[in-house]
Formats: sequence, structure tokens, C-alpha cells
Amino acid sequence: MSLEYPLALLGLVVVPVLAWLWLVQDRRRRRSAAVFSNLALIPNIVDRSPGRLRFVAPALLLLALTALVVGFSRPHANITVPRHEATVVLAIDTSRSMQATDIAPTRMIAAERAADTFLENVPSEYAVAVVGIGSRPYVAVPPTTDRSIVKQAIRDLTPGEGTAMGDAIVLAAKLGQKQRSIDGVVPPESVLLLSDGAPDGGKTSVAVAVKRAKKLHVPISTVALGTPAGIVHAKLVGGYTEQIRVPPSIGTLQLIAKGTGGDFFTARSAKALDEVYRHLATRIGHRSENREITDAFVGAALLLLVAAGAFSVLRFRRLP
Repeated sequence: MSLEYPLALLGLVVVPVLAWLWLVQDRRRRRSAAVFSNLALIPNIVDRSPGRLRFVAPALLLLALTALVVGFSRPHANITVPRHEATVVLAIDTSRSMQATDIAPTRMIAAERAADTFLENVPSEYAVAVVGIGSRPYVAVPPTTDRSIVKQAIRDLTPGEGTAMGDAIVLAAKLGQKQRSIDGVVPPESVLLLSDGAPDGGKTSVAVAVKRAKKLHVPISTVALGTPAGIVHAKLVGGYTEQIRVPPSIGTLQLIAKGTGGDFFTARSAKALDEVYRHLATRIGHRSENREITDAFVGAALLLLVAAGAFSVLRFRRLP
């Protein structure tokens, strides 16, 4: 939380001073009552002593004063609010390693199926784009609110060879910049990158791509697919088949998420991937916004004042 007028907090000095004055007055009143009354007769006149309850109303009044003083300082806080429009880019790795079957039926097919869950949870007014990541990244479908087109583009992704991770990050982060001046498409608010994380080829390194995405203020959330036991098969000359281990490169995906302000997840099963998509869809529907919260403190002060008055009237039949 930040304050627009922090010097206004100097007014809080009044609160302990008023508390001290009230305690002094309370002691003086009790001494005066003891001098001018017969203590033995008090139980016959008063059915019970207010005890510590007499502190409740003054304490509420002091809390109300504290809230008002803080309100005068014009506090601001980051508040999560719903997004009314956004563009989300799904970047899906289509390299050969994504054909590993450690996530049934394959890493790539599991990612495509879970994308349907994501699309069902993302608000319908959001535009969604799809980028395929192979030896060269390509836009499978530009930003659109037509979910049927997006789902078809995801199903049409074809397996490739390499993983031009850096090029794909730059492409996804810039997607929508040119279209904005033409048809009002909102530039990406977020990119979701699904991959087993091993860069292979491309012109742009991952480190450089992360810096460019950060400069464009586009967070990239990454999902690491697969297990250390992932294997793909490659056909060799003579009819032989080679088994190649393809464990996920978690470090690369962590670097991308951390460097751009996104989130990092791991998914070692189709069910886990589905849960990740649901979580991301919920988070994308909101954004953090810095707002003034003076009205909250003023409202709290009014409630405290009402509570102090109501307690004093109901308990002691007088105002504090």
C-alpha cells in the first residue's frame, strides 16, 4: 500500500494522546465517586459494575479516528479486478520430443486436449491466438473470439522437428501489435507456453527473447510437459529404431516465466495439465490495478462510530 499524502499520518499522534486523556479522566471519576459515596451501599444501587466493558466504546471511537486519519493520507493499493477484454496467446511446442508417450497418449495431444478446457474457462469476450513452435514458429490462428476457429487451429497443429523457442516468444509477445491499429485487437495480455522446454534452433536466444517480452510488458506463463522417463523413437537406415530420451528442460521454462513475470507449472499427466489450464484461465480473467482506497477507510470509520454508539446506548443507555 502507498500513500499520496504520508504527512497526514502525523495526525495519528492524537490517538494515543486522547487515549491517555480518557484514562486520566476515568481514574479521576472513579476517585471522585469513591469520596462522595458509601462503597458498602453501591451493590444495592448498581446491580453490576461495567468493568472492562467501559473500554469498548472509547476503543471503537479511537479506531474510527485512526481509520479517518489514514483515509486523509489518500492510500492506494493493488487490487485484483476483472478484465473486460484481453488477448491471450497459446504457444504450443510441436517438436519431435512432444511425441513422447509419458503423458498419454502423447505430450502434444494431451496439451491440445487440455487447451479445450482452457478455452471453456476463459471469458468469451477475450481474443485467443495460437502459435505453433517448430523449427520455425508460425501463427496458426491470429487473435479471434471465435472459439471454433481456435479449437480447429489447435487440432490442425502438426508435429515438427526443432523448437525455435526464442523466436516463438518474440512472435507471441508481439502478436496483435499491427492488428490493433487496423481492427482494434488488444495486444497480448498474457502468453501461455506449453513445451518440454528444450530449445533447438531459431535465430533468437531464449535470454534475448525474455528481455524483449519483458520490455513489451507481456508475462509468459510456462508449463513443463513430460517426465524424466520420456522417450521418442526415431527410424534409422536399415529398418532399425532408435530410442531417444527427452526429459523436460525445466530450467529453461522457469527462466522464461521468472524473467517475464509469468507463472511456472509442471504437468506430468493429462489430469495435471488439465488442472493447470483451469488455474491459468481463472488468473487471466483478472488483473492487478492500483486504486485509491480512501473510501474503504472512511466506510470503516463510519461503521466503527455506529458500533460505538450502538454499544454504549444498549449497554449503558447513554452515548459514549
